[in-house]
Amino acid sequence: MHPVIKDLKGRHTCKKYDATKKIPKEKLEILYEAMRLSASSINSQPWKFIVLESKEAKERMYQTFAHKYQFNKAHILEASHVILFAHHPHYTREDYAKVVDKSIMDGRIKEQERENAFGGFIFAQINTDTNGYTGTWTKAQLYLALGNTLHTLARLGIDSTCLEGIDTALVNHAFEDELAGYTCEVALAIGYHDRDKDYNAKLPKSRLSKEDIFIYL
Repeated sequence: MHPVIKDLKGRHTCKKYDATKKIPKEKLEILYEAMRLSASSINSQPWKFIVLESKEAKERMYQTFAHKYQFNKAHILEASHVILFAHHPHYTREDYAKVVDKSIMDGRIKEQERENAFGGFIFAQINTDTNGYTGTWTKAQLYLALGNTLHTLARLGIDSTCLEGIDTALVNHAFEDELAGYTCEVALAIGYHDRDKDYNAKLPKSRLSKEDIFIYL
């Protein structure tokens, strides 16, 4: 079996973490760099990743489960780390200028071609409503990064749990300063599963067959 397939077959949504196990620094560095390298439309990168690793930060997140989704709250304190995935709901030409200028710095675009590089921004414009809202488009880009993160975690042998079951209003209020205008609607708990209590780790992988989802032309 190819290593990529083996890793993905072994990946599962963790239902119970071993709070005594922490992710090694060297693996975290690989993970964060892989996240930074995630793909996005026009290389827009309309995201922020807020990493909760300290007890204080996790407690702030834990408190946001006061009213709903309590079934997810244990992950916050037991997982090694929790990452808030946030997207820019009002992505502008000025935001894209940072991408263009970084591309010039990295040698991808020549200085004299800077203005031409903004041609791609049309894809952001056509996904911007009359109020300047781009959230539907930027959230789609964020999920590209989330998918890349899940694959990278599988390759690194790190367990994870996607958390759409969060009180977004409370989360965005609790981390308002760090988010600085970005919006968090999904988080990711990462760490190592409890071998005795994570029932999902013992269940066989189940997906639809290739015949159900592929059409070859």
